[in-house]
Amino acid sequence: MFDLTKDELQGLRRLNTPRKVQEYLDELPINFEPEGDTCLSPRRVLRERRAHCIEGAMLAALAFRMHGQRPLLLDLESSEHDQDHVVALFKQHGCWGAVSKTNHAVLRYREPVYRTLRELVLSYFHEYFDKNGFKTLRSYSRPVDLSRFDSWGWMTNEEDNWFVVNHLCDAHHSPLLSRKQIATLKRAHPIEIKAGEMMEWRRRRLS
Repeated sequence: MFDLTKDELQGLRRLNTPRKVQEYLDELPINFEPEGDTCLSPRRVLRERRAHCIEGAMLAALAFRMHGQRPLLLDLESSEHDQDHVVALFKQHGCWGAVSKTNHAVLRYREPVYRTLRELVLSYFHEYFDKNGFKTLRSYSRPVDLSRFDSWGWMTNEEDNWFVVNHLCDAHHSPLLSRKQIATLKRAHPIEIKAGEMMEWRRRRLS
């Protein structure tokens, strides 16, 4: 199925709930990209046991697909002073939730309690700030169904899936704020900034 090996299929079939998918991603070390920028396919994430946000999101989307859901990604777009974040979407009981791979204390899993995607995205708003405390989340993409890239081999590529990154960047994004709202945003409190500096995984020092 999907050109996946027996072992790959068995591993993905065990991830049969969003909670199990998130727990699996939480156990994976963060991909610090020591060889340069990467966008690893789910096959390579399973083999190399490392992932950053979009790599983890693609693996989560594949796990959801194995259990009857569409493999959906959503891009959270920041201002130019910060970085985008990508999550995998799922639906339970008619509401949206998200699985997220991150190295930070925030921007993590979202329970499926949001009636709309805008509600879900806004749940990230107050946590999404840069090192100076400026709130930077600005827009969000339409859900991108990764099955559109089946013929490109997104699930099993040995090369990087940059076409997924490019498509997410080019996808239509809905704005969250008006210019007036942006102009009056309050910076995060210093204790919030300090909490935001927490890291789950530390880069290994070279000996």
